[in-house]
Amino acid sequence: MSKLQQELKQSQPFGSAAVEVFLNLVRTAELARRAEQELLETFDLSAPQYNVLRILRGAGPAGHPCQEIGARMVTRVPDVTRLVDRLAGRDLVERRRCERDRRVVFVRILPPGLELLARIDAPIQALPERLFARLSAPQLAQLNELLVLARSEPA
Repeated sequence: MSKLQQELKQSQPFGSAAVEVFLNLVRTAELARRAEQELLETFDLSAPQYNVLRILRGAGPAGHPCQEIGARMVTRVPDVTRLVDRLAGRDLVERRRCERDRRVVFVRILPPGLELLARIDAPIQALPERLFARLSAPQLAQLNELLVLARSEPA
């Protein structure tokens, strides 16, 4: 009986190795997502809000249009505008219309947003180190390569 079968209290074997890998991946991703969310909740942020702030920090003073923010998100969200509205309501970001095309809204991070990220940086960087502490550097490299390969298009 595999470790995952024990965790899920499943007596029957999985239908295939691919099914077991898929379920292991989902379970591991959920564990990581939960740990990240618990950490971010202490800063009154959701994971998507944190992602927007990081994207905007990387954009510099010019910021990004909402559409570009959406394209850069780690996990896709249906309504970037609503995320930006919440962050703007906390004075962490500001929006401004493009002068050439009034339909385009640029968003940039404000000093309070940068200060919040500076407080989050160390604990958020420590999180993956803690979650993957049992894996050696070669194992992490191999896992990374395998995940990239799993997401690539079949030949």
